[in-house]
Formats: sequence, structure tokens, C-alpha cells
Amino acid sequence: MVSTTSLLLAAFATIAYAAPTKGPCKSLTPTLPSTGGDNLQGPSPAARLKKIALGHGIQNYTCSASDATPSATGALAVLYDATTVYPGLSKTALSTDAFNSLPHLLLWDRPVPLNRPSNSSYSADTTSPFPAHNDLKGLADYPSFKYAGHHFFDSTGTPMFDLDASGLKASVVKGGNVNAPQDADKGVLATGAVAWLRLTDSGKGQSKGVNLVYRVLTAGGNAEGCAVAGTGVQSVPYTAFYWFYED
Repeated sequence: MVSTTSLLLAAFATIAYAAPTKGPCKSLTPTLPSTGGDNLQGPSPAARLKKIALGHGIQNYTCSASDATPSATGALAVLYDATTVYPGLSKTALSTDAFNSLPHLLLWDRPVPLNRPSNSSYSADTTSPFPAHNDLKGLADYPSFKYAGHHFFDSTGTPMFDLDASGLKASVVKGGNVNAPQDADKGVLATGAVAWLRLTDSGKGQSKGVNLVYRVLTAGGNAEGCAVAGTGVQSVPYTAFYWFYED
């Protein structure tokens, strides 16, 4: 396993604190992590942070031929609430390095939390991919992380976040992306970490309380080459932090 302190601290800039705004904390507002290079456009000064979630699931791809380039077809993930353990927010908050290491630790410590066909290592059941709602417990020495919701793509291919534990919902489209740091966790298949994303409201009227989402601190999730994966659907495990805003 990769050292959670040395690699992740090198990959991500020190997290700073912005002026207090309305949000989930009383005196501090968490600031988005930095790649140490190119960064995503941040939220507006008026944006309200509603939740930080730790996501664990799969990125799905298809290959039309062995010499083709994999095509992304969606993702599935279970989300866990990590808002209160952000550094400095509460008595149960983690240190910066411990917080930033959570995606790496989760990816390697736990199996993908989806209903899987018996003949598959990572793919999810197509009719019922999500298991019963369960909190994430016993991750290293960290506290329990409450179940927060699900991430999936709807029948039209639109990315969705259903935070049913809090009533928040987001229907989004990609508004920006930057590559993950070169030394980010490459994942269990050693394919590399998926890009960091800025996701904006889709305009379909399906969002509730959230209209801006960021995917950051990613681990794993990039596709295998079609020559390796073969034709058909391939599913690659990943973890990431998702930051949810009302902007």
C-alpha cells in the first residue's frame, strides 16, 4: 500500500480557511483542495457548502473493439457523510493529512459497496445496484461515517446525486475538469486516478438544495485499455470526495 501521509500530503496543498459563511459549520468554511497545479473554478463567494461526502463505487466504460479507446458510460457510488470530520470543524475532526487520506484508505480497505453479480469482481447488478443503507464503520481508527446517499446516471445519461438521508438532490453536467495529481492513488487496477470535476446544474429542474458539485481527491477509476479489458462493459473501482454547494 502507498503511504497515506507522504504521498497525499505531497499531492495536495495545505487546506486553508475562508471567512465564515452560512453552511454546515458555525465558524469555519472548508476550502476546496488544490491539485498543486491546475485547479477547478471555485464556487462564488455567496455559495453555501451543504455537505462533503466520501464516495466509493465504480466507473463504467465500454470498448467497441480491442483497439478502441474506452468510452465512459457512467458511474455508481455509495456516499458517506464526511462533513463534520473536516479539519477544525468539530471535536471529532481529523487532521488534514488524515482527512485527505480517506479516499485512499477506503479504496484499499473495503470492497466496493454495491450488489454484484456472482461472476464479477467489480461490476454492479444492473437492476438493483445499491444494497441496504449502511453506515461506514471501522475504517482504520476513524469514527463512523453516516450513510448520505447514492451517485448514479439516470436513463438519459445525466449524472445524479440523491442525498436521500438529508433530502438534497443534484442533477448535473460537467462544467470543468483537471487531471488528478500525477502521484494520486492509481487504484486497485493501477489504471490511474480519475479527473477532478466541477459539475453544474443540468437545468432539468431535478435538483433540490444543491446546484454545484465538485469531485476531488480521487483514487483509482480510470479505464483499462481495451486491449486488456476486451470488448463490452468494464467497471473500475474508485473513491473520491464530493463537495456539494448551493450557489
